[in-house]
Amino acid sequence: MNYITPNKAMLKMNRWPRQTIAAGRRHSVGLQADGTVVATGDNKYGQCHVSGWRDIVAVAAGNVHMARNTGNTHTIGLHSNGTVEAVGWNKHNQCHVNEWCDIVSVAAGWCHTIGLQSNGMVLAVGRNHEGECQVNDWRNIVAIAAGDWHTIGLQSDGSVTAAGNNRYHQCNVHDWRNMVSVAAGYLHTIGLHSDGTVSAVGSNKHKQCDVMGWQGMVSVAAGSYHTIGLQADGTVIAVGLNKHGQCNVNDWHDIVAVAAGCAHTVGLRADGTVVAVGDNEYGQCDVSGWQGIQVHGD
Repeated sequence: MNYITPNKAMLKMNRWPRQTIAAGRRHSVGLQADGTVVATGDNKYGQCHVSGWRDIVAVAAGNVHMARNTGNTHTIGLHSNGTVEAVGWNKHNQCHVNEWCDIVSVAAGWCHTIGLQSNGMVLAVGRNHEGECQVNDWRNIVAIAAGDWHTIGLQSDGSVTAAGNNRYHQCNVHDWRNMVSVAAGYLHTIGLHSDGTVSAVGSNKHKQCDVMGWQGMVSVAAGSYHTIGLQADGTVIAVGLNKHGQCNVNDWHDIVAVAAGCAHTVGLRADGTVVAVGDNEYGQCDVSGWQGIQVHGD
């Protein structure tokens, strides 16, 4: 595997990045090389009913912080023709994506779903109590991320915009520049700079925003209370709450993609196999049998 070396060449923005692994509150999703999808974990609302999906090019999983009154979630699949599938919890109409078209990237929050169109505009459905779906005026967007109650958009010039709950300043990203990737957690937001360094805003109660010293990163992911960084050499680092072992990634290697759920972390290896650590109460980390997961999602 030829890894990127940020200290020799600046990272390039991936236009319309497409995730091939996703982690939700209690489930994990993987896109296979043949366009089919696998899922493991809690299936109370049918969020793992993806076995019939075909011709998928990206997946997303609704996430939510860990609390006794939460856990319901949904799963999104993007077809190669730009249409979108959704299964799972739909109380707030977050699965009403059947009429979407010309979509090139998808993201899922707790109760909302975001779709990026090829013209740089953004669609949103679902709960809008915090303004997380107020993205109709966004333009020139090339990547999107969705937290519990906020939405992040990366613009083509490397700047970042945000909508939704800003109680912990998780939407204070308007001064960010030279970004190539973004991630959104429960109450924090992560941005990857073109030089491989990382910025963070929002709640830092569990040190999930302590990324100031990170260098050589090629990808980032944000869980509810933890943050994951993929390094150019295929190793992974983590900060934040580790109550369930979700940050125990120091021995991972040959990783090409990462995803962070509420309290678990998933890593895709260069050979198409998958590893996972963290909360496994619902079997969301039971991915050791997965093979042939699509390695390149961009």
